[in-house]
Amino acid sequence: MRSAHTLVLAGTLAAGLVLSACDSGGSTPAGGAGKTVEGRTFTMAISADPGNLDPHFTSLSVTQQVDWFMYDALVNLDPEGTMVPGLAEKWEGTTTKATYTLRKGVTCADGSPLTASTVAENISFVGDPANKSSRIGVYVPPGAKATGDDAAGTVTVTVPTPDAFLARNVGGLHIVCAKGLKNRTLLKQAGDGTGMFTMTEAVPGDHYTLERRKDYAWGPGDFKADQQGLPDKVVLRVVANETTSANLLVSREINAAAIAGPDKQRLQGQKLFQREASSPLGELWYNQKAGLPTADPAFRKALTQALDLAQLGKVLTSGTGKPTTSLVARGMSPCTEDTVTANLPAHDLAAAKSALDAAGWAAGAGGVRQKGGTKLALTFYYPSSVGPTLQSAGELVQKAWRDLGVELTLKAASTAEIGTAILSGQGTWHAAIIPLTVSLPSQLVPFLSGPTPPNGNNFAGIKNPAYTAAVQKASAIAGTDGCPQWAAAEKALVAAQDVVPFVDATIPTFGQGVSFELAQGSLVPASLRMLG
Repeated sequence: MRSAHTLVLAGTLAAGLVLSACDSGGSTPAGGAGKTVEGRTFTMAISADPGNLDPHFTSLSVTQQVDWFMYDALVNLDPEGTMVPGLAEKWEGTTTKATYTLRKGVTCADGSPLTASTVAENISFVGDPANKSSRIGVYVPPGAKATGDDAAGTVTVTVPTPDAFLARNVGGLHIVCAKGLKNRTLLKQAGDGTGMFTMTEAVPGDHYTLERRKDYAWGPGDFKADQQGLPDKVVLRVVANETTSANLLVSREINAAAIAGPDKQRLQGQKLFQREASSPLGELWYNQKAGLPTADPAFRKALTQALDLAQLGKVLTSGTGKPTTSLVARGMSPCTEDTVTANLPAHDLAAAKSALDAAGWAAGAGGVRQKGGTKLALTFYYPSSVGPTLQSAGELVQKAWRDLGVELTLKAASTAEIGTAILSGQGTWHAAIIPLTVSLPSQLVPFLSGPTPPNGNNFAGIKNPAYTAAVQKASAIAGTDGCPQWAAAEKALVAAQDVVPFVDATIPTFGQGVSFELAQGSLVPASLRMLG
């Protein structure tokens, strides 16, 4: 299972934000034509430096993409979102217990066998709140405990509170081998996993080089060790500018890149191979830290009413996006109800002005509102790694809120800066566009409730009792039977403008001299086929 292009959250997305998007298919034109060839190097552009590569301490999709080359999970998802074997050949579960039977013959990069005890140690580590893993609550519920039976090759997980999708969630966790668990500093710029590739060179901000393990034989689907066309080497180049990535593709200097912005039109004209991932892109968050004006629901509603979200969505996606209907990646969630459309306030600048008047924010010098001698000045973040449309969207927000009487400072931030300033809670901010991409409603819970950084993932400080109550009910119901409760939870968030989702984007990953598949927005290493 792939998580998180999650923040920025999820990728975008290829841009590398937190959790991952779903694959929606795509075409296989000239750029993917030809016979498979051996001994090649696959080179892919990634939009930001992945930073700390420890898979249990990241929420960045770009990092998770790098990690998928070095690590496996117990369960994989195919392009249709169906669970297929990974490290586990079979599994079963309820809302409070899951059991996995490991494949035989799986080894770590150093040749040591993967044991059930090691897998169990991964799960228990992430599930212990004291370890402050960013994957707690996303894949592993807080308080989860796992035991491994090495002789039987089984791992059993129990949780103190129900999880509607327990087997799938825990099954998606990257599994670290024993050496890395004992010394996590080894994982920061390298890896210790069972994945198809091992890291041989890490040059932060420039490139990461990996070599293929010739003994790897436990990939998803019909993968076999003697599969034709696999690359011998992978080079992941950090290329922050999408136009540069597009040019490198056309000139055949790289084999793959995800392109979210306007350059995708000219690449489609080149008839390159492509696969597409659909993902939330327009998600507006308000910082609800005590003492900030954005902690007031009426204030958040006024700011939202001042925006023409339809127009903002067109600017953000160059007119190619679709209105968001759920907080979960389009086409991937097992729940399908539209939780957004009827719960967003309509564009109404007059109503927004009246609300701020009633709250005591009076028009002051230069048109900027004031209260008690304090100007209404806000700071707005957006990710620079997603593409040039984010700046245009930020400027549109700035103009709309200026008309409301708000002085707005825009801050374009790298993935690392957003991770520090917002996700880790170390910066001052009031609003931000941050795409959070997940494949299950339960994966949203730690970002939308509970502890704030550094003790949790609730970076916006959301406290919504209706959401929490609905989640509690939904979590106790296995699978899709709980979808009405998950829908009620999302509706409560959107109605309170705790998060304002307004547009989804389709992000193509283009290939030149290669074919591949995506699963939840990440390129699947085992699917790579180099072509002549």
